[in-house]
Amino acid sequence: MHLTRFTDYSLRVLIYLAVKGEERSTIQEIASSFDVSRNHLMKVVQDLSHKGYITAFRGKNGGLLLKKPPETIRLGKLVRDAEHDLQLVECFGEDNECRITPACRLKPILAEALRAFLAVLDKYTLADMLGPQEAQLVQLLRIEPLTRSKTDTASPLAP
Repeated sequence: MHLTRFTDYSLRVLIYLAVKGEERSTIQEIASSFDVSRNHLMKVVQDLSHKGYITAFRGKNGGLLLKKPPETIRLGKLVRDAEHDLQLVECFGEDNECRITPACRLKPILAEALRAFLAVLDKYTLADMLGPQEAQLVQLLRIEPLTRSKTDTASPLAP
């Protein structure tokens, strides 16, 4: 089985946003971190927003945030939502013209394998993707720590 680039990028966007936490990210920032096409990511982000995985804010202080906690985003559901075609072979589709379909056992075997594949993904969440490697992900993705202005770091009790 081969996941599409769309699903791959969907996973990458969600991983990036999970690592960033409450700090907003831009499409350009994510594209640069992964060295991928900004145009591809725009489509991915629109789809993730439409399906309720992320929130996109417009304007000067805009950006992207996860809409749900990483612990609630199941990888199996994300793959089902992102993949537009889970037909592994021709006989899975309505336009099947394979001659041996009536006598072939491939379809039920592959259907079982697909169910098993998705069942394994259903066991894991976006939070599982981070795990103890989160600090390494921050480094690899070149995510800068949240920079605060001097007024933000001053004590509220200071004169």
